[in-house]
Amino acid sequence: MAYEAKTRPTDVSVADFIAAVENPQRRADAETLCALFEALSGEPPAMWGPSIIGFGRYHYRYDSGHEGEAARIGFSPRKAQTVLYIAPGFAGREDLLARLGKVKTGASCLYINRLDWIDMDALRELAAASLDDMRRRYPQ
Repeated sequence: MAYEAKTRPTDVSVADFIAAVENPQRRADAETLCALFEALSGEPPAMWGPSIIGFGRYHYRYDSGHEGEAARIGFSPRKAQTVLYIAPGFAGREDLLARLGKVKTGASCLYINRLDWIDMDALRELAAASLDDMRRRYPQ
């Protein structure tokens, strides 16, 4: 039985999804992130699954043979925090994360309470570096 990814592009409107975010701060942050990631990626936003706004796409294949597609960069305005999906492991990532301010990190996730609590210049540089790394590793 072949694995089928749960997080796939959908036809749901990104604008409608953002407009339905209940928390006004989280909704405003989502609008800001959407504009920033679209400008940096040169790709329009698309819903990936029910709650992730992604930009661009790439095809991956693991050594196990598992493969699929994912957004090159994205975010999800969740109830508790906004989650940013940024590539892990590229040069300079840790220094940029240190400049961001109040964030929690996972392997490829950043958890942010409010954009006005972080350094937006550092976020812009981090997102741009992540996209550059993804373009090198997964050319289109």
